[in-house]
Amino acid sequence: MGELDLFGADPERGALESLPEAQRALAGPLAARMRPRTLEEFRGQDHLLGTGKAIRAMLDAGEPGSMIFWGPPGSGKTTLARLVAGATETTFVALSAVTEGIARVREIIGEADQRLRATGRRTILFCDEIHRFNKAQQDAFLPHVERGTVILIGATTENPSFEVVRPLLSRAPVYVLSALTAADLHSILEDALADAERGLAADGLAVDPAALDFMSVASDGDARRALGVLEAAARLVGPGGRIDIDAAKEALQHRFATYDKGGEEHYNVISALHKSVRGSDPDASLYWLARMIEGGEDPLYIVRRLVRMASEDIGLADPEALRVTLAARDAYHFLGSPEGELAIAEAVLYLATAPKSNRTYEAWGAALAKARDTPSAPVPLHIRNAPTDLMKGLGYGAGYRYDPHETDGIADQEYLPESLGGTVFYRPGPYGREKRIAERMEWWAARRRTATEESSAAESEVGSRPDEA
Repeated sequence: MGELDLFGADPERGALESLPEAQRALAGPLAARMRPRTLEEFRGQDHLLGTGKAIRAMLDAGEPGSMIFWGPPGSGKTTLARLVAGATETTFVALSAVTEGIARVREIIGEADQRLRATGRRTILFCDEIHRFNKAQQDAFLPHVERGTVILIGATTENPSFEVVRPLLSRAPVYVLSALTAADLHSILEDALADAERGLAADGLAVDPAALDFMSVASDGDARRALGVLEAAARLVGPGGRIDIDAAKEALQHRFATYDKGGEEHYNVISALHKSVRGSDPDASLYWLARMIEGGEDPLYIVRRLVRMASEDIGLADPEALRVTLAARDAYHFLGSPEGELAIAEAVLYLATAPKSNRTYEAWGAALAKARDTPSAPVPLHIRNAPTDLMKGLGYGAGYRYDPHETDGIADQEYLPESLGGTVFYRPGPYGREKRIAERMEWWAARRRTATEESSAAESEVGSRPDEA
């Protein structure tokens, strides 16, 4: 196999690669033509490439190591891997876990081993979408990375903590690439418009500043998309044409939600919704709800989480919260989308603006923990069920006092096992309806104390009477 051009693919793979270098450079889409050739052309990721930062220091030392690039689409993962190879004089070989398998990995590693033995030149194996490989396939990299046969650079849009095996993470540190800023994308678009060799300068286009600003913002941090929109707008207006805001919008067509129902962003956004509700911010709560709906999330999944919030974060501070969320579920079942989504929005607003209390959540957790610690604590005899004469004879139910018949409806008796007497799990909070619940519970406690004192006094009076003849 021949050596790779820094920005080409393997010359033996694919039709474009069979073209002469000059033609190949101009044959692809604008995003491919404008791929940065040097670090000076690269935009963004200053936290990795700035002076003294991790990857810059690696490049300055000329000693590349295995690593994982984690970042959103169009943030520069592939380009940065190619720049690492170019700056460190290593051979760059790429494969995609989407279209190629372990057989191709073995082939590349075999060639890398031969290259290293024959020339001393090292190979960077760039694996795009590495999270698509299963555990066994990822494990296949380990011995070759360990021996230094290849330098592995993996790229993923998914959280490596969940998608990349731990032994590989221990050998390849994770570098997080951020979505490019609107300013970064603005610079990239200007570069494309000013470049006559690889860009669009030869087309003599005029671009309104508002259109350039729109494309920079609407591309949502994705350089590939921004350049694709610019290229589509250029085709729309033709050589010598003017790209205004209407042409830019027509080229964009639709902004896709950055949301993956099965990936990390799913959990990030539902977490943002939950914490916004808990933080009593109705505007943020509505925004994150809208992000999930626009991203294609199942509305009933959202409602299930709202039901949990009603119990976990609001509880008895406002018991209506649980009823409202269940009503939203029924309304969505009845209406479907999009009409039923309004009921979900109403429930979100209700939860966000309701008084908050996690005392039910804490009380339930404490009760569960105590139940696990005391699984054999006996039920007190006086509150046991006694359906047979034998059980009654053993004292089951003996001495039980029926609360509704007691003064103020409160009996002086214990309901917990003897070993747990006096244990408190639920302590009402000071907000919403729980404030009234706390007052009621304090009143009950006072009545029990009074009943205990009265009972003790009565027993003392009986005990002090002289025996009758």
